[in-house]
Amino acid sequence: MENLVTEVGHPWFAVRVRSNRERVVGLHLKQRGFEEYSPSYKVEQQWSDRKKSVDRFLFPGYVFCRLDPGARLPVLTVPGVVGLVGLGKTPVAIPDQEIDRVRSLVQSGLLVMPWPYLNVGDLVLIERGPLAGLEGILQRVKGKYRIVVSIHLLQRSVSAEIDRIWVRPIQAASAGVSRRLP
Repeated sequence: MENLVTEVGHPWFAVRVRSNRERVVGLHLKQRGFEEYSPSYKVEQQWSDRKKSVDRFLFPGYVFCRLDPGARLPVLTVPGVVGLVGLGKTPVAIPDQEIDRVRSLVQSGLLVMPWPYLNVGDLVLIERGPLAGLEGILQRVKGKYRIVVSIHLLQRSVSAEIDRIWVRPIQAASAGVSRRLP
C-alpha cells in the first residue's frame, strides 16, 4: 500500500489487456500498489428465460493506471497485460481531465454507455444537473440529448443522456468560433 502514495503524483496511462482480463489485471495492479481505474456500466442482457443486469467495461481491452513511465516493468509483468498504449515503444500519458470527465459521468447516476469516438461535434459545458461543470460534445440520438466525453489516445468515447437545458455552447478555443447546438 505504500507504493500507492508514490504513484498518485504520476500521470494516467492506458494499459492494453488481453480479452476479458480487465477485472483480473485491475486486481493485480491494486495488489502491487498502483492506482487503477476500470470504469463500467450496466446493461440488460436477454437470456432465453430471463433478463439479467450485467456489468460491462466502458473501455473493453483497457485498464487505466497511474504509473512512472520510467519504471513500468511491474505493470508490464502483470498477468494479462499486453502493453502500454503509446507511440512506438514510448507510452503516452492520458490527461487527468479526460479520466476525471469519465469518472464524473460514471458517478453521476445517469444512464452511461460506450459511444463511437467523435472528432467533430458541438463542444458544450453542462451548467446544471449532476454533471454541472463538465465539458463534452453534445449529440442528439432518437430525439434525446447526450453528452459525449472521450479518451483521445484510445479513440474511445462514453456518453450519458442529459437534459438539453443543462448545457451551453463553449467557444472553440483553437478556431475562435462558437459551434452551434442542434
